[in-house]
Amino acid sequence: MKMDSKRAVESLLDYADIKINGERDWDILVNDDYFYSQVLKDGSLGLGEAYMDNLWDCKQLDQFIFNVLRADLKSKYDKEVMLAAAKEKLKGVFSSHTISNCKKDIHHHYDIGNDLFKNMLDERMVYSCGYWKGVGSLEEAQEQKLDLICRKIGLKPGMTLLDVGCGWGPFMKYAAEKYGAVCTGVTLSKEQIKLGEELCEGLPVKFLYEDYRQIKGEQFDRIVSVGMFEHVGPENYKVFMKKMNELLKDDGVFLLHTIGGSDSGKGTDPWIVKYIFPNGAIPRIKGIGEAMEDNFYMEDWHDFGPDYDKTLMEWYKRFIKNWDNIKENYDERFKRMWEYYILACAGAFRARDLSLWQIVMTKKRVDKIDCRIS
Repeated sequence: MKMDSKRAVESLLDYADIKINGERDWDILVNDDYFYSQVLKDGSLGLGEAYMDNLWDCKQLDQFIFNVLRADLKSKYDKEVMLAAAKEKLKGVFSSHTISNCKKDIHHHYDIGNDLFKNMLDERMVYSCGYWKGVGSLEEAQEQKLDLICRKIGLKPGMTLLDVGCGWGPFMKYAAEKYGAVCTGVTLSKEQIKLGEELCEGLPVKFLYEDYRQIKGEQFDRIVSVGMFEHVGPENYKVFMKKMNELLKDDGVFLLHTIGGSDSGKGTDPWIVKYIFPNGAIPRIKGIGEAMEDNFYMEDWHDFGPDYDKTLMEWYKRFIKNWDNIKENYDERFKRMWEYYILACAGAFRARDLSLWQIVMTKKRVDKIDCRIS
C-alpha cells in the first residue's frame, strides 16, 4: 500500500466525518491495507467488494453510508475516479432489457432461495416498502401499505386486478381476501410462483410466468405494479406505460409503486447492479413523466421514502436473527454481501438519496377520482 492512497481515503472520509479505526459507530475499521487502493480504483463498486471480502468493517454501516451520501463524496473524487464510476453506472442504465435478459436478471436475485426471504420478510412475504404511519411493527406497516393501495385504487368486490411483478402474491392474497378481487399476477421468478401458489391456494388468484410485454387478452379493472418498475429500464418506460394503458379498462385505475430518484444525472450504484439487481435502474421523475404522457393522467404522486429506511432496518434485524436457520445454504461472503445491500440501501433512503413513490394514474377520459389517501 502506498501511503498516499491511505491519505487520500482519509482526506475523502473527513468530509463525511468518518475516521479510520475511530471509536464511533459509523467510523470504519480497516482489516487490510488493500482497502485503500481498491476504493480509489473502483469507487463505490470497490467499497462494496472490499466489504464483502472483509477488508473493512463498521459497527453501523447504514449510518456510514448516510454520512457518505450526505457529504456527497462522489463529487469529491478526482477526475479519473469519477470517470471510471460514470462508466460503470452507464452500464446499468443502458444495458439491454430484453425479455430473455430480464428472466436472467430476475432469476439472479429472486430465485436465490425462498427460505432466505421467509427468514427476512414479514409473514405475508411483502418485499417492498411498508407504510409506517401510526404503526410500530413490520407486519402492521406492510398490511397498512397493502390496504392503502386497495383504497387508493378504489378496489371493490368482483373487480379484476392485474399485479405486474407480483412476487409471492401478497398483494393479490390481501386484495382477494379483504376486498373480493379476482387477481392475476405475472412474475419471471419460478420460485416465487411455486411458493405463491401455495400461499394463495383456494383464492381467486392466478400466477403467470410472463414478462409484462407478453400479457395478452383481457383488460382489467385495476392494475398495480409494486416494486417491479426498477427492472424495466429507461429505454422501456414508454413501452411499459403503453402496455399498461392497453391492459386497463377505460374506467380503470393504475397504481405504480416504485423506488425513485429526483436527480436525472445520477445512475444506479454499480455495486448494486453487479451483485444485487443486474441491469437495475433507479427511475427518475423526468423519465416516468415522459412515459406517462399520451398514456395516462396523473391523479396522485405520493412520496414516503423515509419509510423504506425503517423497512430495511427491520429486514436486517430479521436476517441477522435468523441467519442460523439458513447459513448452510450460503457462505460468509454472501452474508456480508446481503448485509451491505440492506444497510447501504437503508442509509441511502435515510439520506433522501432515494425515494419511494406511489403514483396513481387513470386514462385521460376518466373523471377525476379521489385517491389522495394517506
